[in-house]
Amino acid sequence: MTESQQTVEKKMAGQFNAIEGTSQGLELVSGKWTILVVFALKKKARRLSDLQRMIEGISQKMLIQTLRTLEYYGLVARTVYPVVPPKVEYALTPLGFTLLEPLYALCHWTDDHWGEMQAAARQFQEERS
Repeated sequence: MTESQQTVEKKMAGQFNAIEGTSQGLELVSGKWTILVVFALKKKARRLSDLQRMIEGISQKMLIQTLRTLEYYGLVARTVYPVVPPKVEYALTPLGFTLLEPLYALCHWTDDHWGEMQAAARQFQEERS
Protein backbone atom coordinates (compact mmCIF):
# COMPACT_ATOMS: atom_id res chain seq x y z
CA MET A 1 0.00 0.00 0.00
CA THR A 2 1.39 3.38 -0.96
CA GLU A 3 1.82 6.21 1.52
CA SER A 4 -1.05 8.09 -0.12
CA GLN A 5 -3.33 5.07 0.20
CA GLN A 6 -2.33 4.66 3.86
CA THR A 7 -3.25 8.28 4.51
CA VAL A 8 -6.67 7.74 2.94
CA GLU A 9 -7.17 4.55 4.94
CA LYS A 10 -6.35 6.36 8.19
CA LYS A 11 -8.87 9.06 7.38
CA MET A 12 -11.51 6.51 6.45
CA ALA A 13 -10.95 4.56 9.68
CA GLY A 14 -12.34 7.51 11.62
CA GLN A 15 -14.59 10.25 10.48
CA PHE A 16 -13.63 12.61 7.72
CA ASN A 17 -12.63 15.80 9.45
CA ALA A 18 -14.80 18.69 8.27
CA ILE A 19 -12.26 21.12 9.75
CA GLU A 20 -9.72 19.88 7.21
CA GLY A 21 -12.26 20.58 4.50
CA THR A 22 -12.83 17.04 3.33
CA SER A 23 -16.60 17.30 3.09
CA GLN A 24 -16.63 20.78 1.63
CA GLY A 25 -13.77 20.03 -0.74
CA LEU A 26 -15.42 16.87 -2.05
CA GLU A 27 -18.69 18.71 -2.50
CA LEU A 28 -16.92 21.41 -4.51
CA VAL A 29 -14.84 19.23 -6.80
CA SER A 30 -17.37 16.44 -7.38
CA GLY A 31 -20.16 18.58 -8.76
CA LYS A 32 -21.29 17.81 -12.30
CA TRP A 33 -20.69 21.34 -13.57
CA THR A 34 -17.37 21.72 -11.74
CA ILE A 35 -15.98 18.63 -13.44
CA LEU A 36 -17.15 19.75 -16.88
CA VAL A 37 -15.81 23.30 -16.43
CA VAL A 38 -12.41 22.02 -15.27
CA PHE A 39 -12.16 19.70 -18.29
CA ALA A 40 -13.23 22.52 -20.62
CA LEU A 41 -10.40 24.70 -19.28
CA LYS A 42 -7.68 22.03 -19.32
CA LYS A 43 -6.05 23.14 -22.59
CA LYS A 44 -6.45 26.90 -22.59
CA ALA A 45 -8.20 29.95 -21.19
CA ARG A 46 -11.71 30.43 -22.51
CA ARG A 47 -14.39 33.08 -22.64
CA LEU A 48 -17.76 32.59 -21.00
CA SER A 49 -19.53 32.14 -24.35
CA ASP A 50 -16.98 29.50 -25.42
CA LEU A 51 -17.53 27.57 -22.19
CA GLN A 52 -21.28 27.74 -22.57
CA ARG A 53 -21.06 26.31 -26.09
CA MET A 54 -18.72 23.53 -24.94
CA ILE A 55 -20.72 22.43 -21.89
CA GLU A 56 -24.01 21.07 -23.12
CA GLY A 57 -27.00 21.80 -20.91
CA ILE A 58 -25.44 24.37 -18.59
CA SER A 59 -27.33 27.62 -18.14
CA GLN A 60 -25.47 30.91 -18.14
CA LYS A 61 -26.47 31.44 -14.50
CA MET A 62 -25.10 28.03 -13.43
CA LEU A 63 -21.92 28.54 -15.44
CA ILE A 64 -21.26 31.92 -13.85
CA GLN A 65 -22.03 30.54 -10.38
CA THR A 66 -19.67 27.58 -10.94
CA LEU A 67 -16.88 29.82 -12.26
CA ARG A 68 -17.24 32.21 -9.30
CA THR A 69 -17.05 29.33 -6.85
CA LEU A 70 -13.98 27.88 -8.56
CA GLU A 71 -12.38 31.34 -8.60
CA TYR A 72 -13.19 31.83 -4.91
CA TYR A 73 -11.38 28.59 -4.03
CA GLY A 74 -8.40 29.35 -6.25
CA LEU A 75 -9.03 26.73 -8.92
CA VAL A 76 -9.85 29.19 -11.72
CA ALA A 77 -8.44 32.63 -12.52
CA ARG A 78 -10.58 35.32 -14.15
CA THR A 79 -8.76 37.82 -16.37
CA VAL A 80 -10.47 41.01 -17.54
CA TYR A 81 -8.86 42.73 -20.52
CA PRO A 82 -9.23 46.53 -20.79
CA VAL A 83 -10.82 46.56 -24.24
CA VAL A 84 -14.18 47.59 -25.66
CA PRO A 85 -16.27 45.51 -25.60
CA PRO A 86 -14.92 43.96 -22.39
CA LYS A 87 -13.12 40.66 -22.79
CA VAL A 88 -13.05 38.22 -19.88
CA GLU A 89 -11.27 34.86 -19.90
CA TYR A 90 -11.20 32.02 -17.42
CA ALA A 91 -8.26 29.66 -16.95
CA LEU A 92 -7.23 26.94 -14.55
CA THR A 93 -4.74 28.04 -11.91
CA PRO A 94 -1.83 25.79 -10.92
CA LEU A 95 -4.07 24.48 -8.13
CA GLY A 96 -6.85 23.85 -10.65
CA PHE A 97 -4.51 21.80 -12.83
CA THR A 98 -3.80 19.49 -9.87
CA LEU A 99 -7.47 18.51 -9.94
CA LEU A 100 -7.20 16.99 -13.42
CA GLU A 101 -5.34 13.83 -12.39
CA PRO A 102 -7.88 12.65 -9.78
CA LEU A 103 -10.76 13.58 -12.09
CA TYR A 104 -9.22 11.53 -14.92
CA ALA A 105 -8.81 8.61 -12.52
CA LEU A 106 -12.46 8.85 -11.53
CA CYS A 107 -13.56 9.05 -15.18
CA HIS A 108 -11.43 6.03 -16.09
CA TRP A 109 -12.86 4.06 -13.17
CA THR A 110 -16.38 4.95 -14.29
CA ASP A 111 -15.64 3.93 -17.88
CA ASP A 112 -14.10 0.64 -16.72
CA HIS A 113 -17.03 -0.26 -14.46
CA TRP A 114 -20.05 1.31 -16.20
CA GLY A 115 -21.21 -2.02 -17.63
CA GLU A 116 -21.06 -3.64 -14.20
CA MET A 117 -23.02 -0.77 -12.66
CA GLN A 118 -25.69 -1.01 -15.37
CA ALA A 119 -25.97 -4.78 -14.84
CA ALA A 120 -26.35 -4.26 -11.08
CA ALA A 121 -29.06 -1.66 -11.69
CA ARG A 122 -30.96 -4.05 -14.00
CA GLN A 123 -30.67 -6.84 -11.43
CA PHE A 124 -31.87 -4.50 -8.69
CA GLN A 125 -34.92 -3.52 -10.78
CA GLU A 126 -35.71 -7.15 -11.61
CA GLU A 127 -35.55 -8.16 -7.95
CA ARG A 128 -37.89 -5.31 -6.99
CA SER A 129 -40.44 -6.03 -9.76
